[in-house]
Amino acid sequence: MKPLGVCLVTRSSRDVIVECLTSLFEQTQTLDMDVVVVDNASQDDTVAAIRLNFPAVKLILNPENFGFSRAVNQGLRMLDARYYVLLNPDAVILENALERLVHFMEQTPQAGICVPKVLNSDGTLQYQCRRGEARPGEVFSYFLGLDRLFPTDPRFNGYLLRHLDNDVVNEVKAVSGSCMMIRRAVIEQVGYLDEHYFAYQEDTDYCLQARKSGWQVYYVPLGRVMHLGGRGGSDVSPYFGVYQWHRSYYLYYRKNLAQDYPFWFHPLYYLVMAGKFLLNFVVIFFSRKKIVGTHKPS
Repeated sequence: MKPLGVCLVTRSSRDVIVECLTSLFEQTQTLDMDVVVVDNASQDDTVAAIRLNFPAVKLILNPENFGFSRAVNQGLRMLDARYYVLLNPDAVILENALERLVHFMEQTPQAGICVPKVLNSDGTLQYQCRRGEARPGEVFSYFLGLDRLFPTDPRFNGYLLRHLDNDVVNEVKAVSGSCMMIRRAVIEQVGYLDEHYFAYQEDTDYCLQARKSGWQVYYVPLGRVMHLGGRGGSDVSPYFGVYQWHRSYYLYYRKNLAQDYPFWFHPLYYLVMAGKFLLNFVVIFFSRKKIVGTHKPS
């Protein structure tokens, strides 16, 4: 069993995957690790670039786009490690980040999942790396921009947690799958990602299942990763990505939260999500950069 197993899912991400894997190996030299890349039918030279530059990396080649959750599960099943890392191909490891996360997990036995401090390309915090439960009130405050208007008020920051100190370790409800470390015991107890999610919100759902099983989830700024966002494959089919992004919120609500709200609230919530889907579809149509989900500064 290796100390670390790293899983990446790619789809036509040749321009970023080489930089990602280079940083991974350069910044993770004291830990023995296995790396597997699951390719969802790339339409460029992603696979060839990996084979040429990183012959030790294991490859799974899917004949079509299986989505993120299913592909991650394929990769995780190939790994045998104490700690597993889900890493987006448009992420860059900084300053031995994964080694720092492993050290934190070793010192914090109740921690089942953690995420480093994830930065945008301009050096600002990517707030999406640490999150709440995506309850309707949290989501509405986020969509309406109330969290930006009142960044220090926890009542309006339940989703992106802007009120937290960005440089302090904090227990949170959920973290991003852009660089998520999972303890082996969590996978043994909870299982793998829910494949009903094609992409998006599968990370929040998994953190919720882990917490229900007694584990804690942490934001750990002791390690840092830069995440470009939108260049790991979602930009290949942006309109399909917009659909899946909103579908994931519907699935997450129906699976985990609907029972907490009265029956009359459900159609209202679905109507709001449908309206946002249409708005995002129009925005993507007229946008020069086809970024699915939350826009990341560049």
